[in-house]
Amino acid sequence: MTEKKLLSIILCTLVFFSCTSTKLNVQEKNEDTSDYSLEDIRKNEIERTRNIVLTRPCEALWNSVLLQDEELIEYTSKYVRDYCASEIEQKDYLEAFFAWQSLVNAGFEKLASSVITKSELDKLFYNNIPGTGVKKNTTPKENISSCIAGTVTIWVDLGVKIKSGVGFANRVIGSGFFIDERGYIITNHHVISEVVDPKYEGYGKVYIKLAGNEDDKIPAKVIGWDKIHDLALLKTEIKPPYVFPLGSSSDLKPGDRVYAIGSPLGLESTLTSGVVSSTNRRLFTTGTVLQIDAAVNSGNSGGPCIDVNGNVQAVVFSGILQYQGLNFAIPVEYIKQEIAILYYGGNRRLPWIGGYGHTYKIGNKEAGLEVEYFSPNSAMAKAGIKRGDVITAVDGKSVKNISDIQTILRDYIPETIVKCEYLDSNKSKKSCILYLTERPKAPGYHFYKNDTIQNSFVPLFGISMIPSSTTNSRTFLVTNVLKRSTADETGISENDPITVGKIQFNDDKTMMMAEISVKRRKKGYLDMTLGLTTTLDSPYYF
Repeated sequence: MTEKKLLSIILCTLVFFSCTSTKLNVQEKNEDTSDYSLEDIRKNEIERTRNIVLTRPCEALWNSVLLQDEELIEYTSKYVRDYCASEIEQKDYLEAFFAWQSLVNAGFEKLASSVITKSELDKLFYNNIPGTGVKKNTTPKENISSCIAGTVTIWVDLGVKIKSGVGFANRVIGSGFFIDERGYIITNHHVISEVVDPKYEGYGKVYIKLAGNEDDKIPAKVIGWDKIHDLALLKTEIKPPYVFPLGSSSDLKPGDRVYAIGSPLGLESTLTSGVVSSTNRRLFTTGTVLQIDAAVNSGNSGGPCIDVNGNVQAVVFSGILQYQGLNFAIPVEYIKQEIAILYYGGNRRLPWIGGYGHTYKIGNKEAGLEVEYFSPNSAMAKAGIKRGDVITAVDGKSVKNISDIQTILRDYIPETIVKCEYLDSNKSKKSCILYLTERPKAPGYHFYKNDTIQNSFVPLFGISMIPSSTTNSRTFLVTNVLKRSTADETGISENDPITVGKIQFNDDKTMMMAEISVKRRKKGYLDMTLGLTTTLDSPYYF
């Protein structure tokens, strides 16, 4: 670890503790006049690292490596080793798997191997994962309708809803499909969302109905769920009449034939056909989805989208009812990546490194991910990565664009250490280790809350700016506007003076509105007041 990176973690800590909290309407930052020397900060960080090792061992290990404190490194690395061994003994192979990887990525492969070898750990971790034992079909099915037997209607009973003094049965109907002979089922998170929502205080039970049997409701248990990618894993105690093999959507092309099976409007065992309309629609903030023209209606959610061989290519999750044929499905690769994590149960937390950026190109060739912003308390800030650096690989996997890093991060859980390779401003090859934290519900709000207006407007609106007044802390000069950003679409351009007024959020902090006064250079410096609105999550946050 270089002296430059050591200084980065100290300065990052100083910046973090000098920022105060923000108000919902107008952001106000106060100066911290505390007098800390760099050595004081280093000592405080060492003490903090010792205090968190019991609750966040991998973060403590990462901190100790960045701080280059030999005694602390020995203590935290051995603690993570012992933690990994303890989790294996308790058969919590999910925690053990990623603790072991963290040790290796932090440079302690021998210490990790003293607990267990990679092949032995892989055998434990991947043992009995649903969907891994069903072979992919390689020839077209003579009768595609035979696959209907592997689908189910999901019936979520939410008790009774009172409206205008009258009680109505409150239920949600969706679809699902078997991926394992032990009764494991894939569906959408939004189908069963009330049942797993900690804020929901009502009654909730999940049942399934087998295809061709509309009378019997069979109890089902929710095992794991991923709200962001709209996936859920269920379990029933029956032997399924048919099990779907998981195919691959990576080689799908527009025009390829697909079939959707589900219970639209409660009409069970409905099969529709169509083609793939597009393979690259950004409806998720951490990945792309398929667009299909097979008929989809309410109730189809969670059903399989299969190819002519009967292999699952995607999971139907959305249709825009007023537009015929405009329907969407989640690629099967998402299931294959996340099924092990879902199998170990509970809410699937997504990792991130607290940054914002776009695909870096050399000519027309994608060559990495350019970092255009990162939170002052993020992993990148502490590791010494700078704005303008280009990430080229994570854990040895190539990063050529923004989608690549999102795909790679789906392989991990928060509280894991990963390796990172990047190019600095001189295009020299560099490497570091990063600690993955949990992706916030509204990453943009996280940026705003933890940084200054000047800095946070880069990821929020695509505006780089510098202060332009010594008397008004909310007056700036625009130095750059990112293409296709909110600011660019509004017509703001370089050298425009702007003054930031009221800043507001909606109740769940998913939308933000900033009132700004701007003298637009392209309009002869005409004074205008604009309301810039943005969502607080984006495909460009990672």
